[in-house]
Amino acid sequence: MELSLSQALLEWYRRHQRPLPWRQRSDPYAVWVAEIMLQQTRVETVIPYFVRWMERFPDVNSLAQASEEEVLRLWEGLGYYQRARNLWRAAQRIVQEHGGKLPSRLNDLRHLPGIGDYTAAAIAAFAFGQDEVALDGNLERVLTRLFDQPLPAGSAKTRRALKALARQHLPAGQAAEYNQALMDLGAIICLPLSPRCEVCPVETFCLARAHGTVSERPLPRAGRAIPLRFQFIAIVTAGEKVLLHRRPGRGLLGGLWEFPSLFIESEEAVQTAPSVFAQEYGLHLELRSPLGRLSHAYTHFRLQAEAWHCDLLAPAPPNFTWVERVELSQYPMGKVARQIARRLIAQQPTDFERL
Repeated sequence: MELSLSQALLEWYRRHQRPLPWRQRSDPYAVWVAEIMLQQTRVETVIPYFVRWMERFPDVNSLAQASEEEVLRLWEGLGYYQRARNLWRAAQRIVQEHGGKLPSRLNDLRHLPGIGDYTAAAIAAFAFGQDEVALDGNLERVLTRLFDQPLPAGSAKTRRALKALARQHLPAGQAAEYNQALMDLGAIICLPLSPRCEVCPVETFCLARAHGTVSERPLPRAGRAIPLRFQFIAIVTAGEKVLLHRRPGRGLLGGLWEFPSLFIESEEAVQTAPSVFAQEYGLHLELRSPLGRLSHAYTHFRLQAEAWHCDLLAPAPPNFTWVERVELSQYPMGKVARQIARRLIAQQPTDFERL
């Protein structure tokens, strides 16, 4: 008897599925944590973070009772820190409004911080067995090829069309395996640039393969230039103490600690940084010597930072904090600040250009 698309897909998945740690747990909390961590982050990066997180926060209650700073510290390096704050806030709401149990209804899930349509569908399918399609970037690529859809990646129209097509082949009661099989197919076989069509378990069903359009699906989304921004970072010390500042709770790197810093118009504007600090923050500094340059790429811009050792000319305002150099590891930071902190803790030469 000839297999259907979903049967062929599921048979392959049961033999070749990736042994991911969150798949070894059936509790909704673990599914939720994994799905939040996987937003815009590679599986290989997430695995060690997920394991550490579940050891420290094994359930909703332990997460809800933690401090925001501890949550951010455990998340450090995973990026997109609003995800961590949303997990923490959502855990508190789940305890207060849902008796400590993640709700199963889509509408209830969507009302929790950090959970949109995709994450709600993924939790509903993976944790509660509901017949939902969790459409992420991998699934978009696989489905546009399977059904040879000349649609641009990432558009609302594309998502609606592909969800409808995926639902037609979703075997009732098997949404968890069906979604995960499509995800693994995209990660192992239906790769973005060099798809392994010759070993694909659903090659005979793939319309793009039949039409010779695999390399053209999905259609590329409109490109955009990534701007370059410049930042000045002041390293201010007093004996064994270093001056830190905590960023506002919302926005880029919200709630994390950093060395006093500000965006400047260009590299040449470094000399104007002390006057800006004085006007905007009440922090009176004098440039002493350059420590080096650091670069980092965020989602929407590239960063070039100039770090300088600075002298403090007047007492620091109360929103700045003196921290013992050896205790810098206890303060959650973004990647650029953490690179500097590690050098300061180890008392290594601050040759940032080699980082």
